[in-house]
Amino acid sequence: MDGNSIGPYSTIKQMIFKTQGIVLNYLKFRESSIIVKIYTKDFGLKTFIVNSVRSRRAKTSKIAYYQPLTLLDLVIYNRPNRDINRISEARITYPFVSIPFEHKKTLMVIFIAEVITKLLKEEESDAPLFHFIQENITRFDKQVSQFENFHIKFLIQFTNYLGFAPQRAVDFCNFPGSENVKEEPFFAVLSDLFHQNNGKYIQTSGHIRSQILEFLIRFYQFHVAGFGEIKSFQIIKELH
Repeated sequence: MDGNSIGPYSTIKQMIFKTQGIVLNYLKFRESSIIVKIYTKDFGLKTFIVNSVRSRRAKTSKIAYYQPLTLLDLVIYNRPNRDINRISEARITYPFVSIPFEHKKTLMVIFIAEVITKLLKEEESDAPLFHFIQENITRFDKQVSQFENFHIKFLIQFTNYLGFAPQRAVDFCNFPGSENVKEEPFFAVLSDLFHQNNGKYIQTSGHIRSQILEFLIRFYQFHVAGFGEIKSFQIIKELH
């Protein structure tokens, strides 16, 4: 092989990339592996197979790396036209201090991760959106109190990256069947949360939060084709 040739090793090396990732979900695969979906900063939504991550014989289990919304530094193989790629190296960027240990936060993260999964598309990178998710989940983990409205605020602010952000709170009602919603008691709270920009905590009840979330899901369903149902919403309702 002459010096200008590109051998198999060089080809593989060119397919290895460093990036950051936000874990969305995983499925168990075979005895000890998983199939994991990760939103990457540079390559958008990607699917990876991770072997032996659930093996009892492993000295240290790394399944905690792949819990919803875990932030990772990654070295990945990204081969064109591959539906499933592999991870060469993974390191937790920011170790959570509260999310895995507080039941309410854990369930809220599962809910948010399910919503994000339904909205992101394969192979579409969006650095501002990536940073929005990254910064919000880090701030959420650090909150020690008054975080009950976090998932609502997240859904409201997320619309800014999806092309259908309301300019005013009342614009949430511009879809069929929502015309009279602004007369509902929960809409006053939704309006307060929409206009909140100083970090002031807005007191709500669990019942009101459930009503707002249900309405916001309908709002997303109207604007996003194939959005469908959010399975974890029922869990969130019980949490409230």
